[in-house]
Amino acid sequence: MKTKLVVLTGAGISAESGLKTFRDSDGLWEGHDVYKVASPDGWNKDPQLVLDFYNLRRKDVKAAQPNAAHIALAELQEQFDVQIITQNIDDLHERAGSKKVLHLHGEILKMRSVLDENWNYPIEGDIRMGDIAEDGGQMRPDIVWFGEAVPKIVEASDLVMQADIFAVIGTSLVVYPAAGLLNYVAAKVPVYVIDKRLPEVSPRARLHLIEKPATEGVIDFRQALAAFK
Repeated sequence: MKTKLVVLTGAGISAESGLKTFRDSDGLWEGHDVYKVASPDGWNKDPQLVLDFYNLRRKDVKAAQPNAAHIALAELQEQFDVQIITQNIDDLHERAGSKKVLHLHGEILKMRSVLDENWNYPIEGDIRMGDIAEDGGQMRPDIVWFGEAVPKIVEASDLVMQADIFAVIGTSLVVYPAAGLLNYVAAKVPVYVIDKRLPEVSPRARLHLIEKPATEGVIDFRQALAAFK
């Protein structure tokens, strides 16, 4: 049995592939009230604006490429049982070769019915008003918006509890419930936190902080993991 490595990733890992985030000063959501493009209320008020916004995001994702951090995590599958839990809606982990990827906040390359989240479909192009699911509902991005439940958080919590090693890469740890996953890590498990601006993390045994961008920090992380082979 391989050692189980569970990795929580956030916007910081994809930022190095050119996908900006609304939390950056020059982020892609600048100029947009986040609740107008990423909330049920925003959708109800102006669904066309929301569709236009995510149609552009989909184009950005398709144009982006996995970076060295994505690739390094995929390569770790040779030595470890690697489970990625990502807050990101892009598919860069998958394109890098990671086999086990859980998307907490949905996927930009999927769409779903407004009536039932279980009616979801792959989407490569644009979603338009009038695109109807089999249940009669208008299609919307298969994204978890602000104010919506995160249905996969229970599955993610279970995975974290099984970790032999846990890592956090490229996330500010301010968006809940994802940030609360750290609370499910067993006390004996080593935890690595990698980010160019380290988030606040409660002190604990076997905590390792690496204040570097994801592509650089993962190099240090892989060296540290050599002790677990």
